Amino acid sequence: MTPAVAERPGIGSLRHLMSDWRVAVACAMLGAAGLIAVLGPVVIPYPYDLIGAGPPREPMSLAHPMGTDQFGRDQLSRVVWGTRISIGIPLAVLVGAVGLGLPMGLVIGYARGPIDDLVSRVLDVMFAFPVLLLVLVLATALGPGLATATIALVAVYVPVVARIVRGAVVVESEREYVLSARVIGARSARIVLRHILPNVTSPVVVSATSIMGFSILAEAAISFLGVGAQPPASSWGKMLTDSSAYYATAPYLAVFPGLAIVYLVLALNLLGDGLRDKLDPHSLSAVH
Repeated sequence: MTPAVAERPGIGSLRHLMSDWRVAVACAMLGAAGLIAVLGPVVIPYPYDLIGAGPPREPMSLAHPMGTDQFGRDQLSRVVWGTRISIGIPLAVLVGAVGLGLPMGLVIGYARGPIDDLVSRVLDVMFAFPVLLLVLVLATALGPGLATATIALVAVYVPVVARIVRGAVVVESEREYVLSARVIGARSARIVLRHILPNVTSPVVVSATSIMGFSILAEAAISFLGVGAQPPASSWGKMLTDSSAYYATAPYLAVFPGLAIVYLVLALNLLGDGLRDKLDPHSLSAVH
């Protein structure tokens, strides 16, 4: 007879999560952004890379609601198209980081011993460097482009996910239901996958919002520095770079991509805060 998994706060029902206003608002904001990313490029008034869609640096008008850049490209079309990059890259980073970091954290957290010590020391070395600096160095070494920027971000966030999972596994592996499973002879793989894994998903879900939020900022930063998106890609960070020479004469060129970045990061921060309160056992115990 297999011991029952301990009752721990899990992801829970959708209604339970949506009862927090921050989660509800964030989901609405992210849903709107996702809809723009999917449908926006179909309905944009001009191709995002069309030079001469209007006069260079034309102010906001009915024909160009967000104005045009120094090449006469429509800013609205470029901001809308950039939504795909700013959503796609964080999703790719999240899948890569969790796909590699989750099993790594499960193994080192449950195995302990020399493996845990060795991997933990390597992670400590990586955490000694500022995250953005490490991303910039990796992206520069791999060469400019969105693909290399994504690889660099995944490489930085795999250790983050691994450490989060490892800490949760260490705590769970000392609980009674795990000890009981060991006593009756359950295999380690079954204990980890059947009993421990369901109880370590909450911190991973919460950290996922932070990973995506920072990935948006990091992609914008390295694109601003010329290492990320390359012309004619309409990354929001690249748009900020292109507008840097015109802050005084055409500030709208920087305002709209900047507001788009703020919008997405704010939505992810709201979602993370709401999920943390709903899924964190300590928060729940304090409320109830």
